[in-house]
Amino acid sequence: MKLVRVMTDVGPRYGLLQGCDAVRLITGDPFGGFTKTARTLPLSGLKLLAPVEPGKIVAVGKNYAGHIAEFDAKPSETPILFLKPPSAVIGPGDAIVCPGWAGRIDYEGELAFVIKKKASRVKPSEAGEYILGYTCLNDVTARDIQAKDGQWVRAKGFDTFAPIGPCITGEVDPSALALTTRLNGRTVQSSSTAKLIWPVAELLAFITHCMTLLPGDVVATGTPEGVGPMRPGDTVEVEIEGIGVLKNPVA
Repeated sequence: MKLVRVMTDVGPRYGLLQGCDAVRLITGDPFGGFTKTARTLPLSGLKLLAPVEPGKIVAVGKNYAGHIAEFDAKPSETPILFLKPPSAVIGPGDAIVCPGWAGRIDYEGELAFVIKKKASRVKPSEAGEYILGYTCLNDVTARDIQAKDGQWVRAKGFDTFAPIGPCITGEVDPSALALTTRLNGRTVQSSSTAKLIWPVAELLAFITHCMTLLPGDVVATGTPEGVGPMRPGDTVEVEIEGIGVLKNPVA
């Protein structure tokens, strides 16, 4: 099952991808239960939206050894957490807007997971019960502002700095998925979620012993090495094995 949100003639609706070229609409929502309808629409005529509207995005820093090394940083004893606001979310095909006064704006391709039900003090062995599925996320970062501020909220919180999509699927094993980021067709990040320092189940347990996660919240698991700048006119793609391609222009 690959869950999507699309814009229809009656507004945003959830649906299920049917093959590569159609969407079957559903009634209800994936968090409270849904029913498949008889209405199937061609994908080519639909606008894909971000597949979820999170109340919060909990992101993880320094979760790949290669990314730590490229910034000459030190590993952390525990996961480093920060928040991205829901106002930063955009969907596939939407433009990442670079603030005109900012300097370097970086892509950061990441595996993300979506929370299915209220999660508090979850054990790693229970993690699967609380995860609706997995998606792609680009943790866009104003790198010069990050360095200047000494913390990450402003640098990672601009409008359009959280592209998510194209779908949510629970039919992948997050322990070893190929992750690729391309800038203007050129591969700039190539790694695997097998290299996560803290894997999905451990992250969910760690986060939920700090804060309660609610249905629709998103956790971004961190980016591998190869991050770099984007400029207006560029196109960035984050592809994760079994999930799909999240493609956004830069404006």
